[in-house]
Amino acid sequence: MKSEKTPVFFVPGLAAGEEIFRNIELPGEFYDIQVLEWQIPEKNETLVSYAKRMAQRITQKNAVLVGVSFGGVVAQEMSQFLELKQLIIISSVKSRYELPRRIKFARKTFFYKLIPTSLVLSAEDLTKFAIGPRTEKRLRIYQEYLHVRDKQYLDWAIKQMVCWSRKVPINEVIHIHGDKDVVFPIKNIQGAIILQGGTHIMIINKGRWLSKKLIEIIGK
Repeated sequence: MKSEKTPVFFVPGLAAGEEIFRNIELPGEFYDIQVLEWQIPEKNETLVSYAKRMAQRITQKNAVLVGVSFGGVVAQEMSQFLELKQLIIISSVKSRYELPRRIKFARKTFFYKLIPTSLVLSAEDLTKFAIGPRTEKRLRIYQEYLHVRDKQYLDWAIKQMVCWSRKVPINEVIHIHGDKDVVFPIKNIQGAIILQGGTHIMIINKGRWLSKKLIEIIGK
C-alpha cells in the first residue's frame, strides 16, 4: 500500500518569496512541499487575523509548518488555527524576550515608523533591515530573494516583527538557529538546535545541512 506524502508548508522571511527555499531538498516521494507566498494585509489588520487567513490555505491535517525569520513568527501565530504534525522555525524567535535590544528599542521609541517604505525600498535597503548592515557579499546573496515591495505589506510586516507581543513560547515549536545570526543573536535564544557557523541567511547557504535536519526532525 502506497503511503501518503507528508505535506510540508514553508513561510518565507520578511519580504522574501519562494526563492529562499531553492536549496532545500526533501524527497518528493515522501513530502508534498508548498510555499505560502505573502498576502497583502488588510488595513490595520492584526497579526492574529492575518495568521488566521494564512492558515486557511492549509487544508490538510497533520501538516508540517516551517517558518523562516519573520515567517517563523507568523507560522507560530498560524499554528493556533491548525492541527499540525510539527511546527518548525528557522532563524527566528519564540517570544518577544528573544528579540535583540535594537528591536526592543525600536518598539519603545516607535523608530520603525520612520522607515521610508513609501519610497518603495530598494533591495539593498530591504536587505539591511532584514539581515543587518553586514558584509557586501551577504547583501548581494540575499538581495535577489527579497521581492515584496508593496508599501502596505512592508509597513505592516515591520510593525508586527518589532511589536510582536508573545511572552510564552509555544511548547511544541522546534527551533533551528545559527550561532552566527546577527539579526537574532544566539545569546538571546533558548532551547534551539544550533548550527555552528550558521548565519541569518543559512536557509540559503546551508541548504544541504538544513535539508538533512528537516528530514531527521519530520521523520521522527
